[in-house]
Amino acid sequence: MIRTLRSFSIVTARRTRSLWRRYGIFWIGAILVGLVAVYYARLIDWGFSRFLDIRSEYVWLPLVVTPASAALCVFVTRRFFRGSEGSGIPQVIAVLNSPTSAAGGRLLTLRILLAKIAVSFVAILGGLTIGREGPTVQVGAALMFNMRRFYPRSNSLIERQLVLAGAAAGLSAAFNTPLAGIVFAIEELTRSFEVRTSGVLITGIIVAGIIALGLNGNYTYFGTIDVGAQFPDLFALAVAVTAVVTGIAGGAFCWLLLNTSKWIPAPLRTLHATRPVVFAALCGLIIAVVGLVSGGTTFGSGYAEARGLLEGREQLSAFYPLLKMVSMIGSYLPGIPGGIFAPSLSIGAGFGNVLHLFFSHMQLPMLIALAMVGYLAAVTQSPITAFVIVMEMINGHALVISLMATALISSRVSRLFAPPLYEALSERYMAPLNKPAPSPEVPDDAARAETTDATDATPRK
Repeated sequence: MIRTLRSFSIVTARRTRSLWRRYGIFWIGAILVGLVAVYYARLIDWGFSRFLDIRSEYVWLPLVVTPASAALCVFVTRRFFRGSEGSGIPQVIAVLNSPTSAAGGRLLTLRILLAKIAVSFVAILGGLTIGREGPTVQVGAALMFNMRRFYPRSNSLIERQLVLAGAAAGLSAAFNTPLAGIVFAIEELTRSFEVRTSGVLITGIIVAGIIALGLNGNYTYFGTIDVGAQFPDLFALAVAVTAVVTGIAGGAFCWLLLNTSKWIPAPLRTLHATRPVVFAALCGLIIAVVGLVSGGTTFGSGYAEARGLLEGREQLSAFYPLLKMVSMIGSYLPGIPGGIFAPSLSIGAGFGNVLHLFFSHMQLPMLIALAMVGYLAAVTQSPITAFVIVMEMINGHALVISLMATALISSRVSRLFAPPLYEALSERYMAPLNKPAPSPEVPDDAARAETTDATDATPRK
């Protein structure tokens, strides 16, 4: 009897440990991702509201605060937290496409996680045009990657599953879009779907989503739009035009980020290479001037402007999408931690507002939704992720086919200008960054020259 009980207890303990390793660690990690995503979002929203409060009292103050914030962010990032630059999605892609343990040990540390949150908070306090969704992806991946410490025998498969589940759960919790989290992991992060990963991925997204819903309630990111059952005449033409316009705009944005040597004047490139903090301050000054010219609409992520347009209570200039794009490029070039998802959606909403001048017979929210998905798909060149995100954010199931068509066309048009942005930027993180570079996100002439010299010095066989 005693021997039987002892055997039973041993078997039970083994099964408990097996279940803990298979599910428990992932669930705890997903819970942490959901909690961090929610409170990080609240921190960013609080920071931007403080910026708006200050700006309402002193309209000219962004001319000082924004450049100072940009300079401080670049100084701290480059000096202490290499790997936390930009949106964070290229870093996650680099980890998934490299030996996971080594790359994750560089790009997904707890130190990088804390820096991503803290420095992006400083950036939003200065009114820079950044989003929190991309950083949440890197934060979620970093949290889950560090859960590998609880495995007695961690391996590359486990680490890859943790990174993938954390990144997808981070996006899902940030937008409250669980389907988009799954599609994002398949289309953008891995370009494939492994059977062994599917259950882990979906479980992580569900748990993180439940935490986000429990804290924020059941909500849609941009509210719910009502487009009715009947689509207007020339609707197909509007879809095609919107897709082409946003595809060109998004493709141009990608080209500008990936080809800085072809459009940035040589003196500024030299400044970027030799004095990156000064270059960041100059970018911050440009962002501040653009913000003052636009009446303050280009500061921050653009969430309020996009939602205001969808709800019909916001009036924006026809130049808003172009000014917002300038501000977004100025925020991204120096390598400031911050994402491009939310600003891209805002720019897309601005293009929808402009296109309404030509398709005035159509409902404005319908055009805005089409333009949002078009511009996001053009920037990311991940059309399925783009239309699923927007569909879930606006509860726009009636527009599924039109959103899908817009995303597919715009991403194809964008591909004529530049390769997929995140994949191109991820190449900068495939190898360790041994010394400071002008911007770990944006290719620069100095780095290109070093690569060329090294290639020329290699003996040819």
